[in-house]
Amino acid sequence: MTHFASKQEASQYLKLSGTTLKRYRLQGLLIEGIHWVRINSRCIRYNLDLIQDWLHNRHDPIAHQRAIEIYQANLLSNQRKPAKRTARSR
Repeated sequence: MTHFASKQEASQYLKLSGTTLKRYRLQGLLIEGIHWVRINSRCIRYNLDLIQDWLHNRHDPIAHQRAIEIYQANLLSNQRKPAKRTARSR
């Protein structure tokens, strides 16, 4: 399961300053809805797994894109619904 963290938690875990995280967001290096989410006007949460992958694969965007696709495919909203059982299939 993906862990979303506050700026303080993300800074500590990723060994990056809060200013660096904000700069990466504002420069578009970290993508809203993928690497971070806005909870409200004063609250942002960071996707630690994908940011860590981005840090390791900054120079290999194809590899990082695979990580993004895996993350998106595993979201509950992208899971297939179980087939309805009919009287015949029982």
